[in-house]
Amino acid sequence: MTKPTKTVAQLGARARALLFALVVTAGILNLVDRQIISVLKPIIATDLGWSDDDYGTLAAWFQGGAAFAFLFTGWIVDKLGVKWANPIGVAAWSIAAMAHGWARSMTEFVMIRVSLGATEAMGTPTGIKTIASVLPKNWRSSGFGATNAANSIGAILAPLAIPGVALLVGWRGTFVAAGVLGLVWAAVWLVATRRVTFSPPRPVKTDTAPLTEYGPILRNRQTWAIAVAKILSDATWWLLLFWLPDFFHRQYGLTGVALGVPLAIAYGGAAVGSLLGGGVSTRLLSLGYSINAVRKGILLVAALCVLPIPLVLYAGNYAVTIGLMALTLAAHQAFSTNLFALIADVVPQDKLGRVTAFGSFSGNVGGMVIAKVAGLVLTAGLGYLPLFLFASVSYLLAVGWIQLLLPTLRPIEAR
Repeated sequence: MTKPTKTVAQLGARARALLFALVVTAGILNLVDRQIISVLKPIIATDLGWSDDDYGTLAAWFQGGAAFAFLFTGWIVDKLGVKWANPIGVAAWSIAAMAHGWARSMTEFVMIRVSLGATEAMGTPTGIKTIASVLPKNWRSSGFGATNAANSIGAILAPLAIPGVALLVGWRGTFVAAGVLGLVWAAVWLVATRRVTFSPPRPVKTDTAPLTEYGPILRNRQTWAIAVAKILSDATWWLLLFWLPDFFHRQYGLTGVALGVPLAIAYGGAAVGSLLGGGVSTRLLSLGYSINAVRKGILLVAALCVLPIPLVLYAGNYAVTIGLMALTLAAHQAFSTNLFALIADVVPQDKLGRVTAFGSFSGNVGGMVIAKVAGLVLTAGLGYLPLFLFASVSYLLAVGWIQLLLPTLRPIEAR
């Protein structure tokens, strides 16, 4: 006898936890796939003769592909629903990751990096929408924090596992292996949700524009507050994501497996920051503090924690350098967790997918620009100081912008 179909609301805690765990795992796979090229940069660059500017160009094309795709992925996710958006998105970026194993020329790498960026752009709106479907409203901040922590776990696993895999199967085989894992994930998701239905969004009985139109959200102050904050904050995140292995290589001569420890510790800090940023905000809200005080307070504290990052160039101490990088990444993830939660706080449900996608588009534009600028700055022999000086103030600028456009945050249901 066939088991009856259940809605997400009818699922028990164990089934919800499984779906949430799969979303978290998808986030890990998403970041590992994009990190392979940065962790193995010294090896690939030597094999293919890349310069710093070449690598910066590839990073910029990756971000450009993701940024452009974010203009459409919000609508795609809303159209497909999370049941199908999850496996289709993960399978698509896994195939793009596998394609790296056969690329040889710069043109082929550019095309594949654009494809990877574009398909990985499914991850953010799908993850946000799935968490909103699976978790109770009061647990959103913690859910977003756990998801951001998953990204950090991916960044920890990448430098620890990737060099070892590369020793066994080569850098090309590493891309293929990562892609195969993603295809397995897609199959597991389909099995886990075969008798689960995800309720579609309730129809909006207003004169709101269709989900495919971005015009209405571009007239909202909330959209631009989030978009510019994402440009400023994500620029620093992508700078470190793409260039941190190179920084440790230049500063301390580390390559291959030796990069694993400092990168794992640094991204371990990011995981802690995600969990603290989500957990503390959930706790403060449960104690009765306002959305305005909690979100902006945590964003400000996180921004202040990034200020010391230029000191890594003068620390002269390996442990202090790693500690400062860990603090910076922790601060970013605490900031990012509450910025995503802020979107869910102040944006109506019928616009949530598009605003999230547009914010992610903006963040990837910031990443695209900083990736190319970093390549040019380093090729010019200016070192990391100009880049880290920008990073140190980027979050404070983002907080100031949010305060300027949204002096008081009020939950959407209170309007």
